[in-house]
Amino acid sequence: MGRDNPILTKSFEFSLTTIKLYKHLTENKEYILSKQLLRSGTSIGANIEEAIGSISKREFTAKMGISLKEARESKYWLRLLDKSQIVNYNYNKELKEIDEIVNILTAIVKTSQNNN
Repeated sequence: MGRDNPILTKSFEFSLTTIKLYKHLTENKEYILSKQLLRSGTSIGANIEEAIGSISKREFTAKMGISLKEARESKYWLRLLDKSQIVNYNYNKELKEIDEIVNILTAIVKTSQNNN
């Protein structure tokens, strides 16, 4: 997994974490925010996979940009879940993971934009 690609590996692991968290949240009857998080959290890696398979630098940059947007959205839902404590849970691990992903994707997008 990851073909020695750290962001691909991190995003895949975050998707698995998101799925587990979604299960926990729905077991505690939280359906709306958890669904939003599930969609954005699993979309990050899917868009990175598409970027890796892109046929041009422009397409690569665009797909990585979408991944960054999805990561930032995931961070928003996690922060909202954390601060609201709709489901009593310690979200620190997930927030740390998404911060790392956002930072890496930001660097990739900026570098890609400068190289185009």
